[in-house]
Order: sequence, then C-alpha cells, then structure tokens
Amino acid sequence: MRKEALLCLSLMLTQSYAFASSETDNTLKQAEVHALAQKGYTVKGIVKDQLGEPLGGVSIVVKGTTVGTTTDLDGNFTLNVPGNNVTLSFSFIGFKSQEVSLKGQTDLNIVLSEDAEMLDEVVVVGYGSMKRSDVATAISSVKPEDMNLAGANSRDVRQLLDGKVAGLSITRTNGSNPNNGVAVQMRGVVSVNGDIAPLVVIDGIPGGNLDLLRSEDIESIDVLKDGSAAAIYGSRANAGVILITTKRGSKGKTSVDYSTYLTHYWGIERPDFMDATEWRSAMGKFNNPSYMTDRGSDTDWFDTLLNSGNASHSHNLSISGGGESTLYRASLYYSNLEGIGKATDREQYGGRMSLETKALNNMLTFQTNMSLNYGNMNLLGGDGEWESALRSNPTNPVYNEDGTYYEDYAKDENKVARLDQQQYDKQQTTSSFDGKLIFEPIKDLKGSVFVSYTRDDYKERRFYDVDSRISYNSYNSGGYAWKKSYMKTTRTLEPTIEYTKTFLDNHKINAIAGYSYQYQVYEQLEANNNGFLNNSVEDNNLGSGSGLNGDAAIKAGMGSKKADETLIAFFGRINYVFKDRYVAQFSIRREGSSKFGPNNKWGNFPSASVAWNVSNEEFMKEQNVLSNLKLRVGYGVTGNSGIDPYQSMVTLGIGDPYLNPSGQWLQTWGPSRNPNPNLKWEMKKEWNFGIDFGVLTNRVTGSLDVYKRKADNLLMTSVKVPSPANIHSSSTLNIGSITSSGLELTLNTIPIVRKDFQWRSTVTLSKVFSNKLEDFSYSSADYLEFGGIGGYGSLGNAVRLYKGSNIGDFYGKRFAGFNESGEWLFYNKEGEKVTADLIYDDDKTVIGNGQPKWYLSWTNNFQCKNFDLSFMFKGRFGYDVLNRMNMFYNNLTTLQAGYNVLNSAINEGVSATYQYSDYYLEKGNYIRLDNITLGYNFKNKNEKWPSFRVYVSATDLFTITGYKGLNPEMDDTGMAPSMEACGRTPVTRSVSVGLNVNF
Repeated sequence: MRKEALLCLSLMLTQSYAFASSETDNTLKQAEVHALAQKGYTVKGIVKDQLGEPLGGVSIVVKGTTVGTTTDLDGNFTLNVPGNNVTLSFSFIGFKSQEVSLKGQTDLNIVLSEDAEMLDEVVVVGYGSMKRSDVATAISSVKPEDMNLAGANSRDVRQLLDGKVAGLSITRTNGSNPNNGVAVQMRGVVSVNGDIAPLVVIDGIPGGNLDLLRSEDIESIDVLKDGSAAAIYGSRANAGVILITTKRGSKGKTSVDYSTYLTHYWGIERPDFMDATEWRSAMGKFNNPSYMTDRGSDTDWFDTLLNSGNASHSHNLSISGGGESTLYRASLYYSNLEGIGKATDREQYGGRMSLETKALNNMLTFQTNMSLNYGNMNLLGGDGEWESALRSNPTNPVYNEDGTYYEDYAKDENKVARLDQQQYDKQQTTSSFDGKLIFEPIKDLKGSVFVSYTRDDYKERRFYDVDSRISYNSYNSGGYAWKKSYMKTTRTLEPTIEYTKTFLDNHKINAIAGYSYQYQVYEQLEANNNGFLNNSVEDNNLGSGSGLNGDAAIKAGMGSKKADETLIAFFGRINYVFKDRYVAQFSIRREGSSKFGPNNKWGNFPSASVAWNVSNEEFMKEQNVLSNLKLRVGYGVTGNSGIDPYQSMVTLGIGDPYLNPSGQWLQTWGPSRNPNPNLKWEMKKEWNFGIDFGVLTNRVTGSLDVYKRKADNLLMTSVKVPSPANIHSSSTLNIGSITSSGLELTLNTIPIVRKDFQWRSTVTLSKVFSNKLEDFSYSSADYLEFGGIGGYGSLGNAVRLYKGSNIGDFYGKRFAGFNESGEWLFYNKEGEKVTADLIYDDDKTVIGNGQPKWYLSWTNNFQCKNFDLSFMFKGRFGYDVLNRMNMFYNNLTTLQAGYNVLNSAINEGVSATYQYSDYYLEKGNYIRLDNITLGYNFKNKNEKWPSFRVYVSATDLFTITGYKGLNPEMDDTGMAPSMEACGRTPVTRSVSVGLNVNF
C-alpha cells in the first residue's frame, strides 16, 4: 500500500517536472533536446529495491535536461539519451536518489536504497504526531493493512487490534451476538472499581463513541501502552490510550470506494445435554423417578433459539479527493447483522464526512469531522436464554393440543412462546462533530483550537403481551410495558500552541502546551405500567394500563435522574532530539475533576522518557547487520477517575412516605451517601524499558518492552464503614494498591520477497510476570471477594484476595475424592481428608488462578501475483478456568430438581450436593486458528475501469486445548477472570464473502 502511494506521488512529481519551465541556465530548450536525442542511442534497464523487488514509477531524467521517463509496474524502462557521455538521475519517493554516468552503457541494473529519514513512520502521540525515531515511549501502531481481518466484520472496531498489539488483551465474550462488544484490557488489571479498559480517543475526542466508526473509515490506530506515553491524558489513562485516526481526502483525482460483505455463522458447538430419547432412557435407569416427567414430545429447546439461516451483510461507500487547498472525504454505510440466536439482530446506518481547507497563503487550516449513526437493536434474545433452553425438559411440547403454547409453570418459560409474546428493543442515535482551526503565522509556530460535541441518545422498550406467561402471573393478569430514554452529551474545548524547530542541523525541538475542558451531562427517564387489557397500543400509551389505579395490586413505576461532570486540565510536552541519536521527552498534565473531594480536586501527571538511536551513531555505519537499534526508558504517572459522579458528596434521596396528623401522606428526604472530602483518583506510576530493532536491511524488525507499575489509592465503592459515626454503612474510599510487571515482544519478519511472491510474518508475545493486590488495609475486612458463582447451591464467590494475592486467585476447598457414599471429601489445613461439613474457612486456600500468564499471536500474509492469503493463530497459556457448566449440570442434584443435565452426569456425574472446589478447575491453555482469508485482486491498468478485490474469510476454524468445556477463551479482564458462564451465546464459526471496489 505504501509503494502504491509512493508510486502515485512519484508519477505526479514526474509529470510536474516534465512540464516545468527551465530553472537553470544550462537547461536545454525542448527543440534542442529532441535534436540531441536523435543523435543519441537507446538505454534499457530495470530498477529494484534492496530486496530485489521491482520499483514502478521511478523517475529517470538525463541530468541537465528535461528528457526523461518512468519505470513501468515491473521496474523496466527504455529511454533515448542524447549522447553516450551523459548522466542519468534516478529518483523515487522514499528512496535515496542515485546518479549513473552512462559511458556508453546500454543495459542497466539499478538498485535504489531506502531513505530511512523519508520512510520513518509517523505515529500519533496525543495532541500531535512525531516520527517514530523521535519517540522515546512505548507506542504500537496498526495500519489498515495490518489489522485483524476478522475484526473488519465486527461492530466493535477494537477487535481490529486483536492479536496485533503485544500486551493488549481483546476477547469476544459472547460469540456472534452483534449487540455485544468485546472485553479489553492493557497490561493486566489496574483497578478494582474504576475503569479497566483503555481510553479511546477518536480524531482528538477523548472518550469518543465507537458506534460511530466503521473499519473502512480508519486510517490508523496508535496504542499508548506505557505511562510515559499516556500521561498526557492524565486521570483517564491508567489502562492505556487507544488513538484512532480516521481517513481524510487526498490531493488528486476523485476516488470512489465501495466495500461489502456477507457473513454466515455456522458450526455450532453445544454442550451434550440429554435429548428426549436419552431422557427417557435415564428415567428407566432411575426407575421412573417423580422428578423426571415424560410429556410425550421430542423438543430440542436449544434448536428453537437458533437462527440457522442467519445472514449478516454490510455496505460502505466513500468518495474522496481534493485540490491544492481543500481535501474532502464522505462515506455512507448500511449494515444488517444477525447472530446465531434469534432476536439478536442489529440494523445500523449512517455516515461520516471530513473536510480540510487552507487559506491565507496556507497560514490558516480548518479541519472538521461530522458523523452520524442510527441503530435498531433487538435485545430479546439474550445470553441467559441458552442455559434455560439446555436445562428444559426435552419431552415438553411446544404447543398444547388447542394450539396455545404449553407452559411448565414450575420451570422456565417456553422459549418459543417468549420470542413470540415479548418484545425488547433499543433505538440509538449517536452523532459527533469536531472542528479544528490551525493558525501558523510564522514557520515552526502554530496555534490551534479544537472543539467537539457528541451526543448519544437511545430509547429502550419492553412489552409483554396479555397472553405471555410472565404477564399472566405477575402483572394484574394483563400486559406489561416499560420505556426508558437516555441521553449523554459531551462538549470539549482544547486550544494548543506548538513550536517545532531544527537548530544548526543537529538540534530538533518540538514543544506543545494546551488547555482542556470537557463537560458531560447524563439524563435518564423510565416509566412502566401493567394490566393492559389488550395488545393494541403496546407501550405507546402507558396510561392505559391498570397499574395507575389506586387499588392495583402492582403499581405503575416512574423514575428519572440527571448527573454531570467537568474535567479541566493544563498540559505541556517538550521533545528534544540531538543529531537524530539522542531523544528526551518530558510532559506534565495538571487536571481537576468535579468527581473528587474538595481536598483533592487537582492532581499532577508528569512523565519523562529518553531514547538512544544507536544505529545512527558513526561507529554503526561500518556494519551491515543492524539496520535499526534504539534503546528506550520511560517513567510516567497516570490516573483513573472511572467512577460515577458525586461519590465524594452528600446527596439527598427519598425515604418512605409517612402519614402526618392531618391525614396527608408526605414524602421524606434524607442523606443518601456519606461524604468523603478526601476522595481522589487512582495514581499509577510506571517504568518502561524498551528496545526497537531491525536487522538485515529491516527484513526482521521488532520491539521488546519490559514494564513495572504500581497503582495506588484504589477507588473502592461500597466499602463497609461504622454506622454511626457515618450516616450509612458504606462509602467510596481510596484504599489499597495493585502492582504489575511483564514483558512484551513484537517481531515482524519478511522471510521471502520475490517478484511474484512474498511472505510477511508477525508474532506478538506478552508475558505477565506479576499482577497483585499489593496492599489492602481497612479495618472492616481482611480480604476482598469477587466472582459470584451464581447458579444453584448459593456457593458465594470464587475469588478471594488478601494483601499480596495474585489477581484472579481462585480461593476455595481442595478436592480429596469421594467416600463410599458418594459424598465429597476435601483436605483440611492439616492435609486430612474430611467431609464438607468439617471444612472451615481457614481450611480454604488458593486453588488456581484465572489470569493468563502468556499471550501469543502469529500472523502470516502471503501474496502470489494477484492472490493474497492471510491467517492468524492466537493462544493463551498458564491459567485455570472455572467450569461452571460442569459444576451445575454434571450433578444429579440438578436432575433431581427436574432440570435436564449433561449426558455425562448419568453415568459418571456427581451425586452429592453442590460444592465449589478445585475439582471444577481446568487448565485453559489453547491455540486457535482465529481467522483465514483468501483474496484475489483484479488490477486494471486502464484508469477508466475500476480495480477490485474479492475475498472469502473464515473464523474460529479449530482450537487445540485440553479444556473440556466449549471455549477456553473467555473474559480475562477484571478481578475475577476466566469463569465459564453457563448461558453464553454458543461458540460458532463464521464464513464471509466480500468485495472491495475502487474507481
């Protein structure tokens, strides 16, 4: 893609050169040139790069004349020269120019060397961009051609980064449901109750809405991984920062691009629960127990939820171009996404427009982006429905003899009836506008003002018709309706001033200072009613329900709330480079937030980093092995303010009404929260040591980073406090700290480059050395607990963390076998085997850990003439999974309650009561072929005809694992990672067919 862009620029420059007027006295008139050419001879040749790849579009000019030509797509050229003692000049953007004295030569083989200075990648660093060689921090950049192709068909564009950034964990937690997003975490857990996902900045808008982005509109994604890189974003950057830059127009002819794809989910993997035949067989084995009933049907309840004919399709059309002073790009899109489950569809459409124009002799630049997204989501088919379907009696019929729906009122709802008799959907409208005015009155100095406004509106509605089981049982024997409206607006203002200067060819300075103001308002309204006599108006006339009557058994409900928050900051950064070898960078952000107490409204977030470009030293020029070597070290302080507003303040809430002596009922009010004037944000201090390297003329490149960090003043909500002295028994406090350390490696290789074939390979690897709750000191508790097990048996929490515990520690009983009666045996603290009733709290211990220690991805891209093939493997290693499906449904106690169970429970399942122990922990290690794509490019040399690419892509083709459950890849974020949910959307494979067209 880079070479194609360079080719276009080179051709433009060549044409400009050919028609340029004479610039020097020795330039020949055109007539004289032709006369000399007639007396000369013909030279042929080929131009290649250092890897032997032909270069098309190279400009070749007879020095001192306008006689010239360009190489074709295969690097070949033919040129009539005016004599045998002339010099040819070869030039190509991104490569060092070369001059060749002919001396009668007629056949040339030219090799151009890359100009490292020109090809130095530009990365976005927050409030600006820099050449990578001038950056001293840990930043990963992902371009469109390097993104995860499976993520291109995802609603959440962060999935494009899956497997592409070492240290960044991205998990599809709920299969094919298009209304679910992904779980994202950078370098392990950084907070208990605060934000754990990286801050997303879209075209300069902090906290930009991802629903406004399509993969086709993204120009680049830069990830600020370490504290020294992210500190410029202050109190929201503890978990890192993801900077997304969208595409803009480019100078030249108008370009029209269209892309579309069609996706189908297939290859269902489902738990092996009993079908009707197996149910009846089990009844015979257990001598027809009363808890198992044969109602005469053969129903696959799981299958009734499947949308086997699902088909998702998406379309994106963009137009871009521009002239000398104005660039533009506009795009429109439409998508209709269907998951493997019924009632999970999502329809979206919208557009994006960008404009950039210059005025006042290019001193003034105006940039703007506008985007709009409308989404219509069907939320009725939720994740919990799958567990309900699996455990339902397979002999229950769907319909009664009279055609009405059959309901087993002692158990779960009829799944078919629920989908037919209930509605739950959401309509969302999201819009965004940003503008930037840049004024550069003198060279090297520019000031800018950035403003943005985003608005997120959505409306949710539920309606249960009068025939639905839930309405009949619970809502005055009538229908039920519920409506909710929500709106969030965000306004941002950020003026900056930037100075860039190179002194005496050796000293380069970039300095920026600015002010940031962001104001957010959240507003919500809910109302519900019940007892509707018919379904005619559904939720469109809430007042027609009987729940508003004074004698109604179930009253109608209503509620609303509003909240706001303000963030103000002053920031600055200076970057100094000496002789392109030594780099030093310093930044500071002073930030104030309305969320925190009056004693801690403001905080400081400094950073410092240095780098040494060793490969630019004189002593490195004599060797040919290392083409790039840079050493980096950085330190930065970032924060976390990811809690709800007003946590530090006394707020008023309503209590119970009372009847005063006059006979009138009055509403009571009182404090609803304890004050905490000392509440402040979390502070993370991080060291990062890195190496960037390239060998064999950059055939092998990569980076290695080692980090160590500590987050103090953890934000803890709902901490128990003594009452009295406090009004309420819980408060939000700053207590505890989390430490983490690890290693990250990115390795890019080009094993093979030939004229018609090339192979590029990338490996990302990350190792978590440690991620601990380093300190937790509060008088009311010795430990924290997370990860409610749920399900049957009231088993409590799976994760317990003491001071010094590893994040994700499963804490419980140690399995010791079963006794002759089939009852559980566990080890006590003395190592003795005892029954469950003799196990006490001090007998429990750490039994496993759900946080993966290793993350690996391996991406390969092949190109053979017009064919391209790519595939990616990914894996996680060194962690345990709590198999809750096995815990609840490989137990005959569940069958005795009248629910279906796994087939394995009949012959080898547990017959004792539910217990949580290491018996249900399994190794989650896996390696998976995450995606594979095969494409063909039709390239038309005639510009009147479009070029296009067709491709077929498949995901999740196979997984190698010892885990006995369905899918070892699960949510690994937060304090309780890797707990298998019983009701996840089924694991599926997918196949997509797509088309990209360029006019």
